[in-house]
Amino acid sequence: MSEFSYQVTNEEAGTRIDKLLVDVTEDFSRSQIKMWFEKDLVSVNDKVVKQNYKCQNGDTIEWMVPVAKPLDVEPKNIPIDIVYEDQDILVINKQSGMVVHPAAGHFEDTLVNALLYHCDDMSGINGVKRPGIVHRIDKDTSGLLVVAKHDKAHERLAKQLKEKTMKRSYKAIVHGDIPHDYGTIDAPVGRSEKNRQLMAVTEKGKPAVTHFEVIERLHGKFTFVKCMLETGRTHQIRVHMKYIGYPLVGDPKYGQRKTIDVEGQALHAYQLKFVHPVTDEQMEFEAPLPTKFEQVLENIRKSY
Repeated sequence: MSEFSYQVTNEEAGTRIDKLLVDVTEDFSRSQIKMWFEKDLVSVNDKVVKQNYKCQNGDTIEWMVPVAKPLDVEPKNIPIDIVYEDQDILVINKQSGMVVHPAAGHFEDTLVNALLYHCDDMSGINGVKRPGIVHRIDKDTSGLLVVAKHDKAHERLAKQLKEKTMKRSYKAIVHGDIPHDYGTIDAPVGRSEKNRQLMAVTEKGKPAVTHFEVIERLHGKFTFVKCMLETGRTHQIRVHMKYIGYPLVGDPKYGQRKTIDVEGQALHAYQLKFVHPVTDEQMEFEAPLPTKFEQVLENIRKSY
């Protein structure tokens, strides 16, 4: 346990103690502070209080923070492209082929394994020392994602994602010649009723909106597009582009049987915009197309 204390000022008198602790602590979220009260870890003038206690001028608040438990995942020295890092967050340019979370068949070669090795200043998420993955990217999709180092950063980034103020843009190559320069796909995405291993547009799905813009038409057979996510459902871009008749090149789940081999779908998360969860600074990052993606694009331009 780590112990902290704070003395209430006259200006803060009358404030609920849980709200005051949100303001005076730097790296802890509302949910974590709530947990302190549930475990009787907060006291005022040596008496345990509840989270609705109204602070008085001169009160001495003391609270204890449990040490984050280590995650049962082995840190591994796996190279990762860290685009940006500070004491609160990291922005990673994930390579295609890397799984984000440990799962069956991937326990030691994931982004989480790599982050646990490369970062020694994570204070933990929900009491466990682990990176806070705010949004996921499929194994064979490359590009940018933001990772929180502590609860407060994770909570505020997740709120931006929920409120749709975090902007994520992708570049993709699809089969077919899209006739419209711009478009919006508004169709619910959920688990396929025919194949539970796949996602699909279904009435029982959750709302999903993808905006797209044509970057380049390629000989009437392929289209190079930019896709902007308004929501973030599993496989959303892949499912939506298939739904309107333009599946992603190389997509093993939702693409055409006869497609170009690009070792997975031609999809790259190239742009990420959000507000820094602690400093409130507007952050914007771009990652260039991977070499393999560029080669596929150039081969299509030359070969068709």
